[in-house]
Amino acid sequence: MTVDEALSRPTISVPEAGKLFFGLARNAAYDAAKRGDIPTIKIGGKIMVPVVPLAEKLGLRANIGRAA
Repeated sequence: MTVDEALSRPTISVPEAGKLFFGLARNAAYDAAKRGDIPTIKIGGKIMVPVVPLAEKLGLRANIGRAA
């Protein structure tokens, strides 16, 4: 997945967010999420990263719902 692809989705996984936006490995990404450095939401037993708050935190613009 590319950064542009991630910015076009409403949520991405914690490992994807960590790798794409911060260069983190899987465990480091979950550690950052646990600390609150990566915003997360819990859906059932799954932890996901909402793209809009993450993009805003990094000064990026999400492209959700826009034609590519």
